[in-house]
Amino acid sequence: MPLSKFESMLKTNSVYFFDSTEFEEIIIHYMNVGKMSLAKKALDLGLRQHPDSVALKLAYVEVLLYEDKINKAEQLLMELEEIDPLNDQVFLHKASLLSKKDKHKEAIVALNQALLYTEDEGDVYSMIGMEYLYLEDFDTARLHFAKCLEVEFDDYSALYNVIYCFDMLDQHEEAIDYLVDYINKDPYSEIAWHQLGRQYFMINNFVEALKAFDYSILIDEYFIGAYLEKAKTLEELKRYEEAIANYQLTINLEDGSSFTYLRIANCYEKMGEVKKALKYYNITVKEDPLLDKGWLALTDLYIKNKNYQKALYFINKALLIDDSNSVYWLRYAEINLKLNFFEEAIRGFQKCLDLEDYALGIFIALTDVLHFIGEFKDAIDVLLKAREFYNDFAEIEYRLAGLYILSQQEVLGLELLEKALKLDYDYHYIIKELYPSVFELEDVKILVAIS
Repeated sequence: MPLSKFESMLKTNSVYFFDSTEFEEIIIHYMNVGKMSLAKKALDLGLRQHPDSVALKLAYVEVLLYEDKINKAEQLLMELEEIDPLNDQVFLHKASLLSKKDKHKEAIVALNQALLYTEDEGDVYSMIGMEYLYLEDFDTARLHFAKCLEVEFDDYSALYNVIYCFDMLDQHEEAIDYLVDYINKDPYSEIAWHQLGRQYFMINNFVEALKAFDYSILIDEYFIGAYLEKAKTLEELKRYEEAIANYQLTINLEDGSSFTYLRIANCYEKMGEVKKALKYYNITVKEDPLLDKGWLALTDLYIKNKNYQKALYFINKALLIDDSNSVYWLRYAEINLKLNFFEEAIRGFQKCLDLEDYALGIFIALTDVLHFIGEFKDAIDVLLKAREFYNDFAEIEYRLAGLYILSQQEVLGLELLEKALKLDYDYHYIIKELYPSVFELEDVKILVAIS
């Protein structure tokens, strides 16, 4: 074996002769396993023994590209193109270099030149497809991946890429037609059936999706991905017990993942079996303590059951993992509000705004808490900020009117109230609900009556 012979040579400090093909194998092996220093030793010796070998010089180009020595690699490729202008590998390496420089259109030109001389058309079509992906030309990319499949029908990487292109173009019906045609040629392709099921799932045709996943499993009873997708589809059909059974099958085939336990817990929760749901949520966070979705699911379950102290404990766990998630801060604020921890609730709502979550509900909730604790000026500032995103919204104008009147700015408050009444008269009940003392003012009553 060339590799063992080479390693034996290194140990004995001798120099053995290898032909250029053997050197190629040795160099590729070391590059594939990340042992670049040994790859370079083999390359150095190879070029000394075979100084005119184009194949070894191309291997040198690969090493240079790996080390980001782009200019040196480019110079060597120019020399090789003059020496061997019909060598497909020269153009393939040239394309890799151009792609590395983000010159994808030029890389495509080089790959089309390689097509003229290569015996591996499928690989080259696939490489062209990848360059079009970089250019976000998904339609042309898809056509080239499809050409690859015409040459190498069982190249599943190319099949995945064809479907990826359809997905990026939101062409799910077209993807279904393509996959049906593919399956007609190869009805025993579990990958194609699985992908067909995914496409049906995306257009909410869950019955057909289920059939496709069943066929995929019939062909390969150990196909975990198909079981998972089938379980998700059964969830959509509200067949939760069957969904759980399929999730359990994946656990039997392979050690259960936190995702699987989370889905099982969700199913039990939808079935109203809270104890079982809690059991599997706890298994989820035990399997993967860094899975914030697990902590959030526990939080929501305890909120639903009005156990806000426990909910607060679990949302804090989620925030320890990801404190830049506005959904978590919103839950944090809402829970603290339920517990009458107003300062913490304010902190949570403010964090949402700091994270640029400008949902109207967040502005309104923060305003109402600030009003409740008597911070009228801060509440007004929040509403003025909200106005930048929500112009002429009754929810904002009524609150501004009430707060300005409470802040002894009655003229401005009445002007805003008049505006709010024109925007949505029926919503004026919010004044009585939030600002009862304002609602009792004679000027306010008159304005409401005449509007």
